[in-house]
Amino acid sequence: MKNLIIVLCSVLAFSITAEAQVFKPVEWETSVEKISDTEYDLISIATVDSGWHLYSQNVPDDGPIATTFLYKANADYELSGATSEEEGHTVDDPVFRMRIKFFEDKAEFIQRIKVLNQELSIVEGEVEFMVCDDEKCLPPDYVDLKFNLKTASASQGDVNRDQQDATDHTSQIFEPVTWESSVEKLSDTEYYLVSKASIDKGWHLYSQHISDEQEITPIPTTFEYELEEGVELIGKTIEEKGIEVEDKIFNMKIKFFEDEATFRQKIKLSNPAISSVKAEVGFMACDDEKCTAPTYQDFNFDLTKSVAAKAEVNISSSSKTKGDSKSLWSIFIIAFFSGFAALLTPCVFPMIPMTVSFFTKQSKSKAAGIRNAIIYGLSIIVIYVLLGIVVSLIFGPAALNALSTNVWFNLAFFALLLVFAISFLGAFEIMLPNSWANKVDSQADRGGLIGIFFMALALAIVSFSCTGPIVGTLLVEAAAGGSQVGPIVGMLGFSLAIALPFALFAAFPGWMNSLPKSGGWLNTVKVVLGFLELALAFKFLSNADLVSQWHLLEREVFIAIWIAIFGALTLYLFGKIQLPHDSPLKHISVGRLLLGLLTLSFTIYMIPGLWGAPLNLISAFPPPLDYSESPYGVGYTKTGGGASVAEHADLPDGGHLLAPHDILAFNDYDKGIAYAKEIGKPVLIDFTGWACVNCRKMEQNVWVEPNVLAKLKNDVVLISLYVDDKRKLSEDEVIDSKLKPGKKLKYIGQKWSELQTINYKTNTQPFYVLMDHNGENLTEPVGYTPDVDEYYDWLSTGIKNFKN
Repeated sequence: MKNLIIVLCSVLAFSITAEAQVFKPVEWETSVEKISDTEYDLISIATVDSGWHLYSQNVPDDGPIATTFLYKANADYELSGATSEEEGHTVDDPVFRMRIKFFEDKAEFIQRIKVLNQELSIVEGEVEFMVCDDEKCLPPDYVDLKFNLKTASASQGDVNRDQQDATDHTSQIFEPVTWESSVEKLSDTEYYLVSKASIDKGWHLYSQHISDEQEITPIPTTFEYELEEGVELIGKTIEEKGIEVEDKIFNMKIKFFEDEATFRQKIKLSNPAISSVKAEVGFMACDDEKCTAPTYQDFNFDLTKSVAAKAEVNISSSSKTKGDSKSLWSIFIIAFFSGFAALLTPCVFPMIPMTVSFFTKQSKSKAAGIRNAIIYGLSIIVIYVLLGIVVSLIFGPAALNALSTNVWFNLAFFALLLVFAISFLGAFEIMLPNSWANKVDSQADRGGLIGIFFMALALAIVSFSCTGPIVGTLLVEAAAGGSQVGPIVGMLGFSLAIALPFALFAAFPGWMNSLPKSGGWLNTVKVVLGFLELALAFKFLSNADLVSQWHLLEREVFIAIWIAIFGALTLYLFGKIQLPHDSPLKHISVGRLLLGLLTLSFTIYMIPGLWGAPLNLISAFPPPLDYSESPYGVGYTKTGGGASVAEHADLPDGGHLLAPHDILAFNDYDKGIAYAKEIGKPVLIDFTGWACVNCRKMEQNVWVEPNVLAKLKNDVVLISLYVDDKRKLSEDEVIDSKLKPGKKLKYIGQKWSELQTINYKTNTQPFYVLMDHNGENLTEPVGYTPDVDEYYDWLSTGIKNFKN
């Protein structure tokens, strides 16, 4: 396609020359800025004639020729990163029929270099570019560039471009992800909508599936499809590539993509007249130091330009990452130990000596007894693994992937586990019909391999009142993990733990003499499992509450419920509570005492969580810190109110809150400015995000210092603007985006993100601006500044400039 464009442009150039019209709509000039003794910025400025467009460095495939910079290789210097460019205009180009970024009037490109030899004076390069107006395009042109380092101006000198005009500073605008869309045809009615992301080196694009184990996580990649009548989504959007690592920013295992990522959404058409499908992708990108604000991009999938798909995408294999094998191992290990717990219940434990004795007495030799016991154990494994396979087939991969975020699934699981817990506590027993056990038992008398298999099946049915809740819980947990193989792996681990004792004790009958006698302790095990089932049930209720944002089970309420459950379990283990099927307790065994002390310690550990403690040991279970009545502990409220706010009787209505450490803050820009004017203090704008780790580090490690805290409380008006605030704007606030023509701003966070990008030419957080009431900067804005003294000096300088 690009070759065709070059040929067409060459023909056009020939015709233009024949008519004696020579167009030269772009002039280039260069300059150099000295950043430090070893770092320089090579600046290339293009002046573009009115009516003409110069295209960006990032152009989709099959589009116009991109502007490209080549710097002559030289051992005396090295490039630092890629050449950056200005914001430009991004529009739907009617000629190329795609979204294209280009520049009008003027464009500035900056390449930072590191000098390795101080004798270096000249750096040479070349720029390739193409320009068009509304009627024609010129062929690609090449211009030599020469940068004289000896004439470099200091970046903080008299002509400081950052100070000259904030809107001229472009080096902090990061667009590390570019998208392309295409369509693959599977049949006359089925297609794949393909979204491909190209990611700059050093940056990460996050997966659609982000764990909620931490209170602060990155924004997952999300796809929203505008579906006309006659278009149906088949399953979920599939991620083809990905890796899972320990993320440096968020301090957790996260799945993300490097270099490129491909997403596929399968659709089915019932209306052949439909020719396109529109969609929007929301995403966030981070490197090791910073993150961009959530970004949204529109797609238009043209079904008429589809290409034949090579093959159906295998969901289970295509989305597999390094973390999948680890999660399956986790399911197996948890299931294995759950199987051992099931062995210690009243329904299973007494069956071990009875069954092993039967095999050893009925077998003609010891070897035959061992063989029959092993076959019996294998039959148990086959029965439970078949159950896992049935669950996987019933739900299917698409349903399993949806379990963790589906409200109704989570509510159903909550109810199911609640019933299991009440059963284990002794209110009733969950039993399969006796007729099932009788029929299976009659088949066990047939002898041979079939008879042994039915004996194993009889064990599964008879012990269901004890094993059923454990098996059900394992299946729920494994299925909610989103892996179709999870339930199968879970049942393999569980049944292996159940089967092992029968085979081992058959091989070594003398070991049975060391088994403890059956007694009341078996019911104690069952009751303890009931308490654990009850605690786990509320995790699924919490999932449903988080997804629906009902705020019925906020963090403090969840922790209070767990404190009550494990506190009651502690009293039970110490003999202060007795349940219906418990035997009289004359004394407490050492094992029971130790377990009671463990649950008591755990209960006490959770109590500070009511006041905002992170509770890292159980971070995967309660709601995140920001989903609470007091996200920062005592002294913080989401909507204002409370003693600290009440002290300010002159506050405007709404728009204020308490930031960490009781700092009065505004989350509405206009109301914050109005209040600052009223009390005569400078404004500190804090561009932040709920998913911004370095923002929290600044608040917890820098803002908390007494000298900084005093400035924030007394000398400035803080306006905290959350760029990832997903609350929707009211209808009268929805406006057109200035950065993306034709696109509406839907969320509050988009409004603040665009404000930051337009006014300060940066789109990463944290970002702090000290300004006066006219919007003029009092000192140079800063980003992440972990040095307390440096941040304090920055605050003091700005406040002093305001007073002067």
